[in-house]
Amino acid sequence: MGSPRTRLLHALEPLALAAVPLSMAACAILDIEATAGLTMLVALLALLLVFAGYEASRPALRQVMPTVVLASLAAAGRVLFAPLPDVKPVSAIAIVAGSMLGRRNGFMAGALAALVSNAFFGQGAWTPWQMYAWGLVGYLAGVLADAGALRHRWALLAYGLVSGLLYGAILNGWYVLGFVRPLSAAGVVAGYAAAVPWDVVHGLATIGFLALIWLPWSRSIRRVVAKYDLSGRDGHGS
Repeated sequence: MGSPRTRLLHALEPLALAAVPLSMAACAILDIEATAGLTMLVALLALLLVFAGYEASRPALRQVMPTVVLASLAAAGRVLFAPLPDVKPVSAIAIVAGSMLGRRNGFMAGALAALVSNAFFGQGAWTPWQMYAWGLVGYLAGVLADAGALRHRWALLAYGLVSGLLYGAILNGWYVLGFVRPLSAAGVVAGYAAAVPWDVVHGLATIGFLALIWLPWSRSIRRVVAKYDLSGRDGHGS
């Protein structure tokens, strides 16, 4: 079960992850001036808490390596597909990581892929938001897999589409709250509406990548899990 500190960090994870969109909604409703800074702080704290929980579980190297490999492949794939806007394999690979290795490994794969690939695309205020959004995609994949919701192929692909919209909702929310002034209901709707086509492309691309990699990659990961006795998921149970 881990130490009391580890259990506390893991118990706080869903609250911290949920606090990000809740803080964004609260800032929008209350029209708080320091919206960009406050929501950024909440996102950073959520990232730190999940990373701290992962570190506190002290996973062995053999448990960390599959996640690192998947994060590296996601980062490389994002760079490779740079000429095609919103056609990126990151969400698909984060979903594979979360589904096969557990929610925290899914979060780490998505978050690290964003951080590493931005060494090519450029680091900035958007980096924590991309880390959070892609991390959340992987984390929720693990939650859904644990509940048996991704057992059917159609459900997996449906989540792939939703993941593109979820990622877009978070990044678009950051943009609207930080840069649209004066903030109004019409401005929020217009900001989100303008991004819908790109978010749909992201979701459809994720479906395509999942259709290509799910079967071969899931089989390979299952063999690694069985060979190195990684059946605890997340290295410590979910």
